[in-house]
Amino acid sequence: MIDIITALSFFIGIILLGVLPFPLLYVFSNLFRFCLHKIFRYRRSVINDNLKKSLPHIDDKSRRRLVKLIYQNISDVFLEGVKAFSMSHKQITRRHKVLNPEVIEPYIKSGQSILGVTAHYANWEWGSLSASGQINAHVVAFYKKLNNSYIDRFVRSNRMKYGTTLASIEHTADTFEDYIGKGTVFVMAADQRTSKKMLKNAYWIDFFNQETPFLYGPEKYAKRYNLPTFYIDIQRVKRGYYEVRLSPLVIDPSKLNDGELTKLYAQKLEEVITRKPQDWLWSHRRWKFSKNPNN
Repeated sequence: MIDIITALSFFIGIILLGVLPFPLLYVFSNLFRFCLHKIFRYRRSVINDNLKKSLPHIDDKSRRRLVKLIYQNISDVFLEGVKAFSMSHKQITRRHKVLNPEVIEPYIKSGQSILGVTAHYANWEWGSLSASGQINAHVVAFYKKLNNSYIDRFVRSNRMKYGTTLASIEHTADTFEDYIGKGTVFVMAADQRTSKKMLKNAYWIDFFNQETPFLYGPEKYAKRYNLPTFYIDIQRVKRGYYEVRLSPLVIDPSKLNDGELTKLYAQKLEEVITRKPQDWLWSHRRWKFSKNPNN
């Protein structure tokens, strides 16, 4: 019953926010940001602790300003994600534009699948909707299944409505087997926080001055199928408008030692975040685990 009530509330919210023009949507986003930041103090201690350890050179005044911008990003991305349910494909592709899809075309035309790795940076939510129509290939995006089965089915159906296939990370191996020989673009958000049960297989990388566990999945499948791997860089141009650029991380993963591809990804991600730290999800407990817990 709780799941049904939650789902109904979610659907009502979609309807109400869906009819709002973007200028009014951002009025609500400003209010939502204020509530998260000042009233609910959503993961405030986590954000501050992450910033102090990762960006120690930032003074207190600059950090307070950055925290406010981080909450604004969280609020904007959340409401833009809800707004996406009522947006046309034309609206999505105009506001989430892939700048250089031609860089992967030679691989796709030859029947070669590729792997695109991205992060929870700026608006990643619109990616599954905007990719189809801008990239001349079948796109398969992996996602973590939602606990509420009603909302999960609705979200999955909506995010696939323009041609992208959404696959649960629980079925990663089977999904690669199903689509690997079809000139597919596989998309994975590789900055997910590693769970405790996955630590033994994680790659530990020096990331923002801290030993950080990264998921082994992207590298595992890139090397298994020797997939040319590209970083998907999403940048906010202005509020509600994003540009997506594809850049090669490695063309022949089979030549790399274990952990090298993940290190290349981490280095690229750190470079992106350093330039504009407010657009990353600092609210996640990414440094919850230690590489040497007994030390």
